[in-house]
Amino acid sequence: MPTNTKHFSKHDIKNMCNNEIKFRREKLIILKKNSVAFPNNFKVNITINILYEKYNNIKMFDKNFLFNIAGRIVNLRIMGKASFINIQDHTGKIQIYLSQDSLSIKMYKKFLEKYDLGDIIGVIGYVFKTKTKILSIYCKEIFLLTKTIRPLPNEYYGLKNQEIKYRKRYLDLIINKKTLETFKIRSKIILNIRSTMNKMDFIEVETPMMHSIPGGALAKPFITYHNKYNMNMYLRIAPELYLKRLIIGGFNKIFEINRNFRNEGISTQHNPEFTMMELYIAYADYKDLMLLFENLFKNIYKKVFNKTILNYNGHVFNLEDNFHKFTMKESITYFYPKINLNSLENSDELFKIANTLEVKVKNNWSNEKIIVSIFEEKISNKIIMPTFITEYPIEISPLARRNNLNPLLADRFEFFICGMEIANGFSELNDPIDQKERLKKQNKAKKSNKNKNYENLYDKDYIEALEYGLPPTAGLGIGIDRLIMLFTNSKSIRDVILFPTLKPI
Repeated sequence: MPTNTKHFSKHDIKNMCNNEIKFRREKLIILKKNSVAFPNNFKVNITINILYEKYNNIKMFDKNFLFNIAGRIVNLRIMGKASFINIQDHTGKIQIYLSQDSLSIKMYKKFLEKYDLGDIIGVIGYVFKTKTKILSIYCKEIFLLTKTIRPLPNEYYGLKNQEIKYRKRYLDLIINKKTLETFKIRSKIILNIRSTMNKMDFIEVETPMMHSIPGGALAKPFITYHNKYNMNMYLRIAPELYLKRLIIGGFNKIFEINRNFRNEGISTQHNPEFTMMELYIAYADYKDLMLLFENLFKNIYKKVFNKTILNYNGHVFNLEDNFHKFTMKESITYFYPKINLNSLENSDELFKIANTLEVKVKNNWSNEKIIVSIFEEKISNKIIMPTFITEYPIEISPLARRNNLNPLLADRFEFFICGMEIANGFSELNDPIDQKERLKKQNKAKKSNKNKNYENLYDKDYIEALEYGLPPTAGLGIGIDRLIMLFTNSKSIRDVILFPTLKPI
């Protein structure tokens, strides 16, 4: 298939691709008749990056010192009696030189007949540099390890569409070095988070992914069915209630990194299946968590990238600076200086402010609910600098402890940066009577909506567990995918999830 297909129509390219697949299938049939088509006996003894590290700055090479390397053919230049191919392994690319002299006329002819772009090969040879000083492998033996049937996408067609990159991530990883690096960094970030948590004496635990009651967060769950027990079950929207049971049981500092599932919208910041870390500390409050999160955020970034300057979407942050802190009301007056704090305490003034800002509210809404609506619709996506927002209303914080001075507010914060919420933490509600009333009120409100997909939110077992005594505790949830978006300067959450949720074609 031509490497430059810019001047062909899509119909022409499709026909060429179909013909190419047909030719490759025919080659594979011949291979299967004559030999083992997919051998598994070639042993690699070095990776491409190590070859560069050891030999890129050396001038003299030992022809008797042979290496076994393997990789995918990503470039192929046939020049009569000699050829150059570029192969790629998981660490990089290197050039291979082969000819009738380096192999044999028979073996070289077989190479010309059997090998195609995308094939995975094994090479035995020695390191040398070409006249243009390019580090290469002088091929002494070559082995076809995997015959590919479908040709790889080329520069001009096949992988420009972002949707195709998500649907065929395996091709995206082969073709785009940046994609592969992003997911290597993702792994490194999670590894460093785990290492840091262990150093702080946190114990990693695992809690159920299927729940009989969809508790722990305000979100719509995915529903499944348990045949043996003849009952609905729910993919978890949060592990919170199970983790707090463990604190009741005697654990002091715990964390879990795992999947949550929320049957809601999809956007650049939302995927129905996503990775969260939740942590809980006994005898701590939400202020302790703000300090812990800020240190964790800065330390992980510095460990992974070895710098303190974070760039995201054109914004530059010096992580040696302290994070900002605002109450929810203060954030409104910051972005709208004409609004003063006193006006946010007055119901009539609040309704006028909401109307002026074109935020839809209802007459029976409390002041706190109106303030949350203004914040969510007009403020949160404007918060660029690393910022903690505090003083969340208790009515949207059903599991959080009431503030001592104002029982309408929760001891809670959320962390925002570049218009994204990254973390949510609060002092946990450990009063079983208060918690029981709130869960029942929440359950009643949802039931009264006459939703056909109504789910019971009242977790009687959790209330019973609370009655055995939850010590003063603080809990924090961190969106790992969004954190990785931020750290890798990725514009969409789909760019940092290997297989994001997509609508079937």
